[in-house]
Amino acid sequence: MGWMYYYDYYFLILVVPAMLIALWAQIKVKTTFASQSKRLSSRGLTGAQAAMQVLKYYGINDVRIERVAGDLTDHYDPRTNVIRLSDKVYNNTSIAAIGVACHEAGHAAQHAEGYMPIKIRNAIIPVCNIGSTIGLPLAILGYILSFEPLITFGLLLYALIAVFQLVTLPVEFNASRRALKVIEETGVLDDDERAGARKVLSAAAMTYVASLLVALANLLRFVIRFSGRNRRN
Repeated sequence: MGWMYYYDYYFLILVVPAMLIALWAQIKVKTTFASQSKRLSSRGLTGAQAAMQVLKYYGINDVRIERVAGDLTDHYDPRTNVIRLSDKVYNNTSIAAIGVACHEAGHAAQHAEGYMPIKIRNAIIPVCNIGSTIGLPLAILGYILSFEPLITFGLLLYALIAVFQLVTLPVEFNASRRALKVIEETGVLDDDERAGARKVLSAAAMTYVASLLVALANLLRFVIRFSGRNRRN
């Protein structure tokens, strides 16, 4: 019973607030995207056409733009050099669609230029996947066996989740800055419309900040839990 109380206590005071922030961020990005989707750009460019403007600005001519099913499933795939835009973005002339499309094209520009943070993020993905899969089970096994080095090793692997989220922040922020820069310099959107696109991208950025908070909260929760066991022993 003492274990469960201790476990749930730190879940409530650390993880739940972070999860609520993450939920708020998800709601914020969806509502902001919905509101800016109702506003059509004065130039009438579609999301795909706006993304092409970003690619041309950076002199990129080997990246394709394709449609993908789903809502907010937009992404850049560096393995195939393809920007995939969702149905609500690809052929839509809304401010939201243009902001999202240009953001994804910003990722293509990062890869083309060898932007260091995205190279670091891509390099650590395999080990982060391993850490997210076996890190916590190893720590729990070390706890059961009262083997502190295994607990430490497991927590270090688990901490890679937070490291990945941390490295993701400059990648996403930079992609948005690139998008807004091209939108302004090429006149894809006017001043008022750019403010709407900035709102969409800012709301999206908050989801990555929230994900980092959740990862740190979970990490801290388990560190406290397992270190508490060591102090009692």
